[in-house]
Amino acid sequence: MAISTRSDLEQLDREDPLASFRDEFFLPEGMIYLNGNSLGAMPLKAAERSRQVVEKEWAVGLIGSMNTAGWYALPVTLGRKIAPLVGAKPNEVVLTDSTGIDLYKIVAAALQIQPERRAIVMEGSNFPTNNYMVQGLVEQLGDGYTIRFAEADELMDAIDEDVATICITHVHYKTGRIHDMAALTERAHSVGAAAVWDLCHSAGAMPVDLNVCNVDFAVACTYKYINGGPGSPPLLFAAERHHGKCFQPLTGWYSHAAPFDFDRDYRPAEGIRQMLSGTQPTASLSTAEIGIDIMLRADMNTIREKSMRMTDLFIELVEARCGDHDISLASPRNAEKRGSQVSFFHDEGYSIIRAMHDHDVGCDYREPGIMRFGFAPLYIRYVDVWDTAEKLREILESGIWKESKYSDRAAVT
Repeated sequence: MAISTRSDLEQLDREDPLASFRDEFFLPEGMIYLNGNSLGAMPLKAAERSRQVVEKEWAVGLIGSMNTAGWYALPVTLGRKIAPLVGAKPNEVVLTDSTGIDLYKIVAAALQIQPERRAIVMEGSNFPTNNYMVQGLVEQLGDGYTIRFAEADELMDAIDEDVATICITHVHYKTGRIHDMAALTERAHSVGAAAVWDLCHSAGAMPVDLNVCNVDFAVACTYKYINGGPGSPPLLFAAERHHGKCFQPLTGWYSHAAPFDFDRDYRPAEGIRQMLSGTQPTASLSTAEIGIDIMLRADMNTIREKSMRMTDLFIELVEARCGDHDISLASPRNAEKRGSQVSFFHDEGYSIIRAMHDHDVGCDYREPGIMRFGFAPLYIRYVDVWDTAEKLREILESGIWKESKYSDRAAVT
């Protein structure tokens, strides 16, 4: 679609079937928030829910709320609720712990499918936690376990009869490139290997169907596009066919067959509860439900269509306005191969992003030189696409990003 004026995008906003969802989020006045691929905006009802948990369920109900407020069951209750969002059965998902811990659990479980094999295929440019957690697991296991790192175009060839499991991120955190989940899973299964997937940058932003793709295990954070709140517990998926056969190693009391028998020795719970560990972060789980409920009311195909349209428009506008400033596209140009973000490269990307923050655009930076702009379709408008491109042009043309204050590195980029 050729865009000539901001009014063209205002018209798209008037026609947007998702437009009303924006009213369900708190967005600071004047801020264009393009960090939903890192931390989603706060649903308005989350504050009310947090107060209920703290002031009533905790303050008044105290420990009785484990039963009366359903605290104890929350990981499974919310797992059943969120399962359709990733194409899972209700008994295949729990919300628990953190993405890194869950990844450790499910890779350890996946390795039990082919216990005589020792190789794990991963993408070397992964989000570092994935690599670090699996490196830690391999170090603990010893006995010849190794990680076979490969980049996107090398993955198919890296998966051979020596591989126990693959562990791949669906949408790359830097570039937004989408991996073909069905094809890579099929390749893994064709050589007898398991398939583990990280959905952190795809769940809530695009259709995901784990069972159609025949995935074995998966993890997805809920604090990005699902808007569950900072550090909200991720979903952990274990295909029903592996229940009672592949066990995770962090065997805390929540995963015991009878937690309140307080037995000395561990016996695994049946089904998905075995993937739990210890006492759950109840306040975070409770707040996460608000974001989950919003996502379940939205049509995922409509979300994806808007995402692709917005990111296409952003690329078009930035390249037309900023092409003379040594900025280059780092994301796939084809929207079908790109998640809900656009990444551009610039040698001084960090300083430019800092200047964008000072001009009311929330976006972020990843080494080396990657400027990330995340488009969460439930609350980002088409006019935000126009305005962000204009602000980027103004910052590049003015050279304001060269001020020394913008080169000082913050702890979080």
